[in-house]
Amino acid sequence: MKVVCAGGGPASLYLAILLKQQDASRDVSVHEKNPEGATYGWGVTYWPDMLDTLRAHDEVSARAIEEHSVRWSDGVAHVRDLTTVHHGDEGFAIGRHRLLRILAERAGDLGVDVRYGQALSPQDPALEADLVVAGDGSRSQLRDRHAEHFGTRIVSGRNRFVWLGTTKVFHSFTFSFVETDHGWLWCYAYGFDGTHSTCIVECSPDTWTGLGLDVLAQDVALKLLEGLFAGPLEGHPLIGRTDVDGPSQWQQFPTVTNRVWSHGNLVLLGDAAHTTHYSIGAGTTLAMQDAMALARALRGPAPLPSALGEYERVRRRELLPVQSAARHSAGWYENLTRYIDLEPQQMFALLGQRHSPLLPYVPPQLYYRVDRAVDRAQALRSLKRWLGPRIARILQNK
Repeated sequence: MKVVCAGGGPASLYLAILLKQQDASRDVSVHEKNPEGATYGWGVTYWPDMLDTLRAHDEVSARAIEEHSVRWSDGVAHVRDLTTVHHGDEGFAIGRHRLLRILAERAGDLGVDVRYGQALSPQDPALEADLVVAGDGSRSQLRDRHAEHFGTRIVSGRNRFVWLGTTKVFHSFTFSFVETDHGWLWCYAYGFDGTHSTCIVECSPDTWTGLGLDVLAQDVALKLLEGLFAGPLEGHPLIGRTDVDGPSQWQQFPTVTNRVWSHGNLVLLGDAAHTTHYSIGAGTTLAMQDAMALARALRGPAPLPSALGEYERVRRRELLPVQSAARHSAGWYENLTRYIDLEPQQMFALLGQRHSPLLPYVPPQLYYRVDRAVDRAQALRSLKRWLGPRIARILQNK
């Protein structure tokens, strides 16, 4: 079986690894349009259960990913001059460049042909294969050639955001909300190695234009943002992309959906098939889970159309709750003024509940009180379950 993967992101590379593990005789190649080592996005996040999943699929790459990841165990929110800490949150982050290198090296060791600086156009002869995988991102050229068949729909979010780096190393997942004369501006920041952190800045369209971020050159815009986030940055600079300049760095998040995910021997993977808002930190995880599901569907003797159909059915079902959470999370930030003036503990609690479909329809303070009451009731039930057998044993021994 010959498999050609367009796009050298985590989804394509991990799929190539799994396919070669299953059958070393497979001819698997990955074609990345950018030069080797060229990427953007700084760090990516994943959650503890993902490590177990990676170990179950490929222990070698899982061990390398864990070794080069950083871990945080708290969430911190800065709102105006107030800081709130929520203990117990736990997650991992790894540099995107490092992750891609780990996966590419592992794929190469298994015999995958990983090629850089080679974009695959829809008419490229290299696409002559038993299976062609469109893992070339949300703007997939292979998908767009058959957009009518796939039923591709792309909806842009309302807010503007920019993906930056900083030399400030955040040891907790950190939120910072800053009020300006033109509205609120906020960032999500987390460390991903010992020297740098990711810092995603977001704001409403009115704030974006009011602050002049729609016209400022990159160096001027970064200085402005450094001043606004001076508290959490503690004097460290923000770092933008080097391949684009000025306002073009700012984006509106594209939510991608497709009516179907395959067309003949062409199948969609990762962001080409679906996207989820970055505020839930699941994009890379979901892309790699796509790879796991597709590899699993291709393992058996089923004909290719049946295997691709099974892959799509499984992933659609698994994605439903995540896509719902992402949609509500994006909406929470788009309606930030509804929550920002709550007491800090209440605001942070509802920040953690932003995935709830009920939150937009219930007064925030009422939602908070009900949520706390439910938590207390659950804690009491847990205590009762723990005490019950122990009290029974004490009574039996009397």
